[in-house]
Amino acid sequence: MFSKFLPDEQIDQIFDLKPETLKKKGIKGIITDLDNTLVAWDVKDATPDVISWFKTMEENDIKVTIISNNNQERVTVFSEPLGTPFVFSARKPLSRAFKTVARQMELKKEEILVVGDQLLTDVLGGNIAGFYTVLVVPVVQTDGKITKINRLIERKILKRMQNKSDSN
Repeated sequence: MFSKFLPDEQIDQIFDLKPETLKKKGIKGIITDLDNTLVAWDVKDATPDVISWFKTMEENDIKVTIISNNNQERVTVFSEPLGTPFVFSARKPLSRAFKTVARQMELKKEEILVVGDQLLTDVLGGNIAGFYTVLVVPVVQTDGKITKINRLIERKILKRMQNKSDSN
């Protein structure tokens, strides 16, 4: 039951995803969350480091699409200057947006990685849709209202998973 909440990999920051490593794994596309994955949830624009990361991925023929539960204005204002495709109001963890993006990328599931900072939306949604999932440490430790609730639930899930593994 809890396995759908487990990422395939954990990283400290989005910049730990390097084209060389991704290519060795056969990854040709990244579906990334926006808030607290790429930038803090209350930062409007991409930072120079994020812009550079997107450029590096593009130069290495790795497709990147932003998928967010946030509203159209927030996601558009962030994504359009990067020239990257995006999905707003994605309703993660439902798999529809993930599958739509995979079709748009014209890649197989095995060639796509999903990265985000939340177990309940990004990891669960990516796992349900059948992708390789990566959990990233949140950019900042503060969250919007709904995410705060998700984090409480995540802590309970992690504690149960830990108790279960301790008893094995």
